[in-house]
Amino acid sequence: MATDYDAPRRDEVEMGEDSLEELKARRGDAQSATADVDDSELGENFELPGADLTDEELTVKVLPMQSDEFRCSRCFLVHHRSQLAHQSHGKLVCRECAA
Repeated sequence: MATDYDAPRRDEVEMGEDSLEELKARRGDAQSATADVDDSELGENFELPGADLTDEELTVKVLPMQSDEFRCSRCFLVHHRSQLAHQSHGKLVCRECAA
């Protein structure tokens, strides 16, 4: 909430003089910016370890490794050739693993 530091300050006596309707209006304004989130919807997209996924289908198209890519011998991820740090004993290592 923005505060105007140049405005004259109200002491405790003046603070107690606010009407009930004024206070309710302020409370409603402060809460209007919050979003209502249903707690039951938060956990619907999470899968527990060991869950039975036999009926699930793969929804991602898997492409074979391209000619300009390599598999790192340390992290086993596929990287573009520009990420190749070095090759030792025929094993390719990416920049992230070499650092």
